[in-house]
Amino acid sequence: MKRRTLLATALLSSVVAPGIAGTARAADPGPSVTQSGNTTLDGQAIFFVSYDGLVNNNSFQKNGLLTYKGYQYAVWYTADRNAVVGRRVLGASTWSTVKVDHTLRYNDSHNVISMGVSKVDGRLHLNMDSHSDGFTYVKSVAGLMDNPAGLSWTASRFGAPQSTLDGLALTSQFTYPQFISTPDGKLQLSYRVAVSGNGRNALAEYDGTSWTNLGEWTSSTGTYTSEHGTSTVRNMYLHGIDYDKNGRLHSFFTWREQNGAVMCNGGGITNHDTGYVYSDDRGRTWRNNAGTVVGTTGGSDKVAVTDSGLVIDAINPDHSLMNQESQFTDSAGRPHAIISYVPGRFGQCTTNYVADRTANGRAFHVRKTSTGTWRKTEIPVPLNSSQRTKLVLDKYDNAYAILPFGRIVAASAASGHTDWTTLFDGSGLNAFGEVVVDETRIAQDGVLSVLYQVKSTGTTPSALHVVDFKLPA
Repeated sequence: MKRRTLLATALLSSVVAPGIAGTARAADPGPSVTQSGNTTLDGQAIFFVSYDGLVNNNSFQKNGLLTYKGYQYAVWYTADRNAVVGRRVLGASTWSTVKVDHTLRYNDSHNVISMGVSKVDGRLHLNMDSHSDGFTYVKSVAGLMDNPAGLSWTASRFGAPQSTLDGLALTSQFTYPQFISTPDGKLQLSYRVAVSGNGRNALAEYDGTSWTNLGEWTSSTGTYTSEHGTSTVRNMYLHGIDYDKNGRLHSFFTWREQNGAVMCNGGGITNHDTGYVYSDDRGRTWRNNAGTVVGTTGGSDKVAVTDSGLVIDAINPDHSLMNQESQFTDSAGRPHAIISYVPGRFGQCTTNYVADRTANGRAFHVRKTSTGTWRKTEIPVPLNSSQRTKLVLDKYDNAYAILPFGRIVAASAASGHTDWTTLFDGSGLNAFGEVVVDETRIAQDGVLSVLYQVKSTGTTPSALHVVDFKLPA
């Protein structure tokens, strides 16, 4: 515990000092958003609340909304539970939709739809309806994403739903599909094997011809001890998994312990610590912040809670730390993340995860500076929600946090990301809570697209929208 306390103190002391400008130039504009449109995907999308969220609006989807070669794509479930893919020309007000012959099985908000593009053959891939269970996989014909104007948007462009990846069976307990386009045009699928509190992260890879299971890269075993008790089983929850401009694969994470004895109160959550790893060989080996190899995908040595050098921000399980929040890389390839929890000034023991986060939760921006140090800044806006925040950076490395209910706050690169201010208060959206962000569009035309669902009650369907904001040109 002494080591963990020193880590936290070291990081926080670096945060108190004013930020550094990094690579920002004096002439670069600061952050701004200008609403440029709001379109309707579905006037009556499925609505039910589970795990405090909606199946069409879980921010950990990768990707629920994406842009490729001048077209934007969205996925969701309709009121009659059909899985739908929509597309539009960038900036257009109408979407064309296709049903992909799958219906949502359970009222479980974790059964999201995720999209990915294999650039090597121009296919769109979908993985859906999986929470510690099997999954449904659908892929398009080759070339569909490369010639959207020339190929009709019809169901015939998509193959039949599968329970494997073209014959490759992964695991009977599959959760959290996240597609990642590799720098060399392949497509990877990140997923969790087994269940919350006792699971491992794994990768599969598509090369344009077939899928290969690369294997697991995290361990669920090892002893973690807090001031309250001990746990010997857990899982690593990823805040994201992303390649930067130089081809490095980054991942922030938090640990979820199985044994509630590590908490001060059973009403909290066993998440603890923010960690960071990276890979320079397409996810085959993983290194800690110091560059030491801490795990090999598919090998006997996995990234484990007992490995040194993983934690970049130490926090015990008593503050309702959120899992699967958000991350992004800047123009220099430096990693940034959003984490959120109940700060210690509101008490050292949360007793009701949802209520305490809603009353006192705050989001924090964590990033690596040009000198290689980690800095952390509290975003001075109450969450007023138990849910997650999304993070994106514009072409000038200004940071934007999209809070629950579609609120947008931002900080300039010139300030060292310390001057957080509200740019959009969510007025008029009536958004339920968590939102889905198009992480891929910003680099293509400087527009931030946010998918949100209108508040409803019970299981009454409600409208699903995409709102667009122009960022600094």
